[in-house]
This record gives sequence, C-alpha cells and structure tokens, in this order.
Amino acid sequence: MKKFKIGLLPRIIIAIILGIAIGTIFPAPLVRIFVTFNGIFSEFLNFSIPLIIVGLVTIAIADIGKGAGKMLLITALIAYGATLFSGFLSYFTGVTIFPSLIDTGVPLEEVSEAQGIVPYFSVSIPPLMNVMTALILAFTLGLGLASLQSDVFKNVARDFQEIIVRMISVVILPLLPLYIFGIFLNMTHSGQVYSILMVFIKIIGVIFILHIFLLIFQYSIAALFVRKNPFKLLGKMMPAYFTALGTQSSAATIPVTLEQTKKNGVSADIAGFVIPLCATIHLSGSTLKIVACALALMIMQGIPFDFPLFAGFIFMLGITMVAAPGVPGGAIMASLGILQSMLGFDESAQALMIALYIAMDSFGTACNVTGDGAIALIIDKVMEKNTAKNKIE
Repeated sequence: MKKFKIGLLPRIIIAIILGIAIGTIFPAPLVRIFVTFNGIFSEFLNFSIPLIIVGLVTIAIADIGKGAGKMLLITALIAYGATLFSGFLSYFTGVTIFPSLIDTGVPLEEVSEAQGIVPYFSVSIPPLMNVMTALILAFTLGLGLASLQSDVFKNVARDFQEIIVRMISVVILPLLPLYIFGIFLNMTHSGQVYSILMVFIKIIGVIFILHIFLLIFQYSIAALFVRKNPFKLLGKMMPAYFTALGTQSSAATIPVTLEQTKKNGVSADIAGFVIPLCATIHLSGSTLKIVACALALMIMQGIPFDFPLFAGFIFMLGITMVAAPGVPGGAIMASLGILQSMLGFDESAQALMIALYIAMDSFGTACNVTGDGAIALIIDKVMEKNTAKNKIE
C-alpha cells in the first residue's frame, strides 16, 4: 500500500489555517508552549544560517568555476544580469504599488510576543560566526577550490554540503509548519492576523503578474536575437513551465526544459550546456519573489529603507542564489543570512518570508526554468556568430 505524503506547501497552509482558527480560543498557557518552541527553533535557525551559507555557497561557487571558458562566462553574466533585472523590477514595482496596498501596522516583534506572553524557558544557541563572515568565507573557499587540481578538499566540502542539505530536509523543513503555526497562533491571539493575511494576498497577486511580465520580457529580448515570434517561443516552453509547477524543482525539470529548448531551435550542444548551468545560477523568479516579499514586510512594519540598501541586497542576493537549486526551499534558506544581516529581519519576519516564499514556490521555479530557455536562445545565437567570425578570421 502506497504511503500518503503531504507536501510542504499543504502542511504550511494547514498550519496557517489552524493557527488562525484556534488562536482566539487557545488559553494563554497553551499559547505559551508554542512561544517557547518558537524561541528555541528561531535560536537554532540563527545558529544554522552561517552553516547553510558555508555549506551550500562554497561548493556551488567551486562547481561554477570548474571548466571555465568563454561560453561559461557569457552564460554566467547573462544569467546574473537577468537575476539582477528581476530584482530591480520587483523593487521599483513594489515601491510604486505597495504603499497604496499595504498599511503600516504593528512591528512583527511586537506581534511575536503575543501581548506579553513569554516563553516558559529559553535556550541560547550563539552562531559560530556572523553572516558576513560566513559569506566571505564561502566565496573564498569556493574560488580556492575551483582553482585546485586536487579533489580531496572538494570532497570534504561536498560531504559538508550533504550534512547541511540533510539538516534542512530532516530537521528544519519538517519543523517549519509547527513554527509557522506558532507564529500565526500568536498573531491571532494578539489580533494582528487579518492585516498580515491581507498583505499575503496582495503580495502574491502582484508577484504573479510580475512573473508573467518577466517571462514575456525575457522572450521578447531573446526574439530580437533569433528573429522569431516571442509568444511562439514562450508557448513551446509551456511543458517545462507546467512540469516545474508540479515538481517545484529546477533540477527535476531539466529533461523537459532541454527538450523544449531544442524544439525552439537551440543546438543540442548549447542546450546541454546552458540548461543545466542555468538551473543552478539563473533564479529570476526566486529573486523577484524574495525582493517583493522583503519590501512588503518592511513597508508593513514601517522600517525605513532606500534604494542603495536594496541595491546592495539585490546584488548580494544574485550571488547567494547560486546555492539554492537542489535544496528543498533552497532559495529562501540561502537568502535568510542576508535578509538578517542587510535588511535586519528578525525571527518573526524570517518566518513570514519563508511562509510567503513557499506559498509561491512552484510559480517561482516555473519562472526560473522557463527563463532558462530564453537565455539558451541568446547564447546559441551569440556562439553561432562567434564561430562564424572565427572561421572568417
């Protein structure tokens, strides 16, 4: 008999519904139990963030640096540029639209305290290093490993990556619905849940429209290179889009993305190189979501921000995103460090970011993999012209 398994998104939705449904009838001593759990879990999450950064980013950078060549450089630059574009598109759209949609409310740290409810006890788990130290260490180790001839240290880094991946999939993600249940239980208990849910609905609607616009824009740019109808090009990638909606995984969708990219006229060699690479380094949809959600939560809490702050955040996010694919909830997990260090997000804000992100996870993944096909079209044309130029010379 096949074992029935509930996915992460349904579990989080159930946790939110339960937290809202019973928050008003739960007595304070019971709410206090979940406040206690949330305090311990958030301490563990803060402890884990630097380890997640070192474990995931190090080997991701080492793998990208391996076998470097002209096509790798061009692909990486275009993918990074596309990721940055989506981040700035999200920021400027949010700055324009969100203030009229979102009311500035109670700071989340006040909500998380549930009107004076304190934990029964607390456990302090200091992180081994701060987030910026972890980022610099990961970049340094990754670049160093990419240049080494020996695989000894790379294998150590891969083993550490596997430990971190298992920690995320076996400890953090299974406990996440309980953590989010506690957050929404507290919000309902303190009377703040309605304003939070309204923010959720508005953000999700805006981000979905932005995803559609982003894909049309990417294929319009690609169409200028290959001189084909962008909507026909995009239409042929729909099997990859809907496969990603179902799998919620860039890696699992690679076979379909490859096949549809070749149907758009991309050579097999170029598609075979670009699609797996972009599944690792091109995360326009994920970046768009994270920037929009972060901006909305800052507006809701009345936290001051400006363009230079978010510009630095988007540039760093584009680099950090290379650690995301292949890890459940990888994009949001990899970004927690810079959300904390650069935007000052506390545990409650991080929990809401996770809930918001996972609520739209499949759409972000679908946007990522479909956009990979547009990059492959551009690379194919660029390399074709470069080959023809070399033959003439």
